[in-house]
Amino acid sequence: MESNSESHKRRLLRLKEYDYSLPGAYFITLITKNREHLFGEIQNGQMVLNEYGKIVHEEYIKLSEIPIIELDVFQIMPDHIHGVIIIRENDLNPAQEIKKPIQAWIIHKLQHNLNIQKYRRNMILPKIIGRFKTLSSKRINQLRQTRGFPVWQRNYYERVVRNEIELKRIREYIINNPINWEIEKLIKFEF
Repeated sequence: MESNSESHKRRLLRLKEYDYSLPGAYFITLITKNREHLFGEIQNGQMVLNEYGKIVHEEYIKLSEIPIIELDVFQIMPDHIHGVIIIRENDLNPAQEIKKPIQAWIIHKLQHNLNIQKYRRNMILPKIIGRFKTLSSKRINQLRQTRGFPVWQRNYYERVVRNEIELKRIREYIINNPINWEIEKLIKFEF
């Protein structure tokens, strides 16, 4: 029998030695709590957002107001969102950029033996994802009158985009996600 502490261990998703404040493109996926179909539905290969999906869209677009952030292609699905977020090269203080006390500008100066979890929490990408999840959850919960109810799974997935070829494939995957969703549904239904 599995012990309670072992069953609640979370798999570390981040690259161990990578600085998620570095300029570059990041492919991210955020999933709703219990994969609940919360944001709308796929109709004829297109995602039709409901009122919660529109909130997610609005809050995601607001990320582009952060001067060091550029949004590339993204797609909201019934139970998740995929996107490419680009952190641009900058000389500005990230704390000012994200309007939170981020200390990402000292990350390169940190000694290797510092607590890695604390170190990662101060990186730009986790900060903006956390901000997005918090703000979208708060608005959705106000609308559905479920204060404090989790909208998102606790973590998120990200992949550092390594080159233009990979970026092109990721963009195609994101754009085609609604049509692939319907195809997968049909295949499951037929078998």
